[in-house]
Amino acid sequence: MEGNYYMIQDYLIFIGVFAIFFFLTVSIYLFSQNQKFKIKNARISEANKIIQQRLNEVQLEHIGTKLNPHLFKNILNSVQSHAYQTYMSLDKLANVLDYILYESNNKFVSPKEELNFALSLIEINKIKINPLFDFRIKSKIDKSDEIYEEKVFAPLISVDLIENAFKHTDFLAQDSFISIQMELEDRIFIMKVSNKASLKNILEKEKSGFGSQSLDQRLKMIYNNYYSLQKSSKNGIFTAELTINLGEFYDKMRYS
Repeated sequence: MEGNYYMIQDYLIFIGVFAIFFFLTVSIYLFSQNQKFKIKNARISEANKIIQQRLNEVQLEHIGTKLNPHLFKNILNSVQSHAYQTYMSLDKLANVLDYILYESNNKFVSPKEELNFALSLIEINKIKINPLFDFRIKSKIDKSDEIYEEKVFAPLISVDLIENAFKHTDFLAQDSFISIQMELEDRIFIMKVSNKASLKNILEKEKSGFGSQSLDQRLKMIYNNYYSLQKSSKNGIFTAELTINLGEFYDKMRYS
């Protein structure tokens, strides 16, 4: 009886050791498979990020190929329709064309370069309107701002807001006006454009085509959570205000 007792005891010990060994083997195997699964998921996630980044780049390039000829055509139409002022506009036109042909192909330009371009574009568009027209422009630029000459500004971002103001303004209305404000302070860029528009132009603006869509797409793809674009229409006055936190975006570029 005592011999049987020891045999049973040894058998139970063997079963216990085997169970522990089996459990450890299965655990190691499952852990190994889990690690492989995590590595595989990480590689898939990284590949998806690369693909998405490339898609965004291709989409931005496609937008640029449409935007530049469109802008170029509008500028030439402005100059041609007021030939008597062409000589005065040549200097501004040269600046604008240089920017479009050379700088706009870069992924980013400095706020200094974009603001100079915007001011030249405004001057060219002004030749289309009566000298007595109520045109207001205010520029508050802190040139000592640390990002003033840093490559953080997507080129031609200011085009859509400026061109829409001139395109949709009711120049015949007695109380008509265009107001453009540009600010760069504390690493934040603000551009606010307001104009008096007829009801027809307001409806057209709500159905605006490529220009407005491309601006929204570019801002979302480039600046993501670092910008806001607010548009409103009240009593025939259309207002668009763009704010870009260039400082935080610049920090992200440096440390990512």
